[in-house]
Amino acid sequence: MPGPRRPVRLKFGPWIAFMTLTLFPIRLFFAAFMMLLAWPFAFIASMGSDEQELEKPLSGWRKIVDILLKAIMRMMWLAGGFHWINVKGRQALPAEAAILTVAPHSSYFDAIPVTMTFASIVMKAESKDIPVWGTLIKYIRPVFVSRSDQDSRRKTVEEIKRRAQSDGKWPQIMIFPEGTCTNRSCLITFKPGAFIPGVPVQPVVLRYPNKLDTITWTWQGPGALEILWLTLCQLHNSVEIEFLPVYIPSEEERKNPVLYANNVRHVMAEALGVPVTDYTFEDCQLALAEGQLRLPSDTCLLEFAKLVRSLGLKPETLEDDLDKYAASAMKMKKEKVDLKEFSAYLEFPVSHTLESMFALFDENEDGIIDIREFVIALSVVCKPSKTLETIQLAFQLYQSENGTITEEDLAHILKTAMGVSQIDVTHLFRAVDEEEEGEITYDDFYRFAELHPYFAEDYLYADQMGDENGLETSSLSAPNGICTDFSPENPEVKNKHLQKKLN
Repeated sequence: MPGPRRPVRLKFGPWIAFMTLTLFPIRLFFAAFMMLLAWPFAFIASMGSDEQELEKPLSGWRKIVDILLKAIMRMMWLAGGFHWINVKGRQALPAEAAILTVAPHSSYFDAIPVTMTFASIVMKAESKDIPVWGTLIKYIRPVFVSRSDQDSRRKTVEEIKRRAQSDGKWPQIMIFPEGTCTNRSCLITFKPGAFIPGVPVQPVVLRYPNKLDTITWTWQGPGALEILWLTLCQLHNSVEIEFLPVYIPSEEERKNPVLYANNVRHVMAEALGVPVTDYTFEDCQLALAEGQLRLPSDTCLLEFAKLVRSLGLKPETLEDDLDKYAASAMKMKKEKVDLKEFSAYLEFPVSHTLESMFALFDENEDGIIDIREFVIALSVVCKPSKTLETIQLAFQLYQSENGTITEEDLAHILKTAMGVSQIDVTHLFRAVDEEEEGEITYDDFYRFAELHPYFAEDYLYADQMGDENGLETSSLSAPNGICTDFSPENPEVKNKHLQKKLN
């Protein structure tokens, strides 16, 4: 998953200034006007109805409101430069396919098929309180997810299942199974929520065949407002929506939502002409976290994260698990353990997954590992954007009685925190060790990091460019020129990376 250290920006000519002063304000005004125009229709249609009434299928005059709102929303996209929306295939009836699975998910402009179909979507409960937009969202009767409700995930799945099995009485539910935005270079692992009901789904694929990609909105690259600005400045924006044939699951797929999701993903990837990758939403979060130690392309931590999930460590309890393992590791100090002791330490039986995890830390292949390295790697997975918290924990694990670590210790810490086999920390260590004492404390490191927030980029990555045994970074832009590339590696390279040790 190669990606630039700092976002790669599009290069613009004088035209962008001209469009900003002329076309952009006009389009923004009319698009905002259309949204405001839609609001009273949605408000009137839902007026006088309680929450339960809103969840019932539409009937009577409210169906006319549907037509009017769809027309207004189409005018809004027209005002934004989407003059033609190319639709291929036929949208199935709710009785034929209760769920529409849409991919790839790459932008908030993916709302176009939502406004064309007015299918229900899964939304955060807080969205209904947003002025104007909240009324429109509430009107399409989404499945609301509450962050404050710890049981929200289960309730959401149950609600999707209830609606999907209503024999077409409810509107279709539109779900983006990737669960996050990517740059359309491949399809990442689908979340199983849309496939748990075991009912037929209709795959829907999106394409944006624009010469200049101003649509894509991911972690790196332009932000939400910049995307809006750049897109409204284009003379024309193209979008293509293709409704694929309804996918009817086999009996085996009904019983195995993960298999069902994977098979539908392959059908959609083939239609798009892109590969699939085993990266998940969590992997994307880890790889592109906004911490000061951005993971290099050849990191083993993505493989480690998969093993953590396979082992059964749950995301919601991972930080508590980290605290427990860290406390235990501090008592063990520099003591190394074998596979059996590692199994007892984690309180998991020996398995193929545990053996694979153990092998990642078995640097010399001598059957023993340093538990501290496991704790550091787990901290990165738990808190991918909180670099200094991980380093503080690592200092506590490695420091001597007087609270200091050596250059060799720092090398062990950073190699593990970045999931690479080799790294030269001499430049960084000397910069932190201003007194040239040969030892540094966490306070020394923290003060240095505060003054040099890009310390990794300036003191590590810059020295490691092109070093096949160290950090391998890439400043090449992705296919769209602005976002991180999620294209899967070729099998030969991928296998090489999976065999690589963390240390």
